[in-house]
Parts: sequence; C-alpha cells; structure tokens
Amino acid sequence: MKNFKTIAIFQYPAEYAVLQLLFDQNQIRYFFENETMISVFPFYSNAIGGIRLKVHTEDIVRANKIIKDLNNSSNLKIV
Repeated sequence: MKNFKTIAIFQYPAEYAVLQLLFDQNQIRYFFENETMISVFPFYSNAIGGIRLKVHTEDIVRANKIIKDLNNSSNLKIV
C-alpha cells in the first residue's frame, strides 16, 4: 500500500458513488480507507478523519482529471 496516495477525503460513502463507477470504468487502481468503519459507525467519520480515497501513484493524474471533469461537467460535486 506504499504506492498509494490520498487524493480526496469524504465523510460518507454516498458522496463518491459516481466517482467509484468512473474509476472502475477507467481501470484506475484505488481503494477507500476507513470505508467499512464509517459504514458501520457513520458518526465516527469526523473522529477518524473521514473516508480517504487512495489512488496508485501511476494513476493519480488520470484520477484527478476524472474528478475535475466530473466537477466541471455536471451538477455533481466531489468535495
């Protein structure tokens, strides 16, 4: 996991559902750290620092482009 970097932080799983689909379609290597814990205990989100989107270092540029395009081309916003 040392080749993965955090590029975004979310509070709840619903905030990144579309993003997850786009990453899968573009074969970007990623995972969400703390996702299971916050799914079980949603009020722990702030206490443990949210759900961290970790992307492989080789895919960061493409992942950031997808996030930017998603923010610019629709009403859906990635925080």
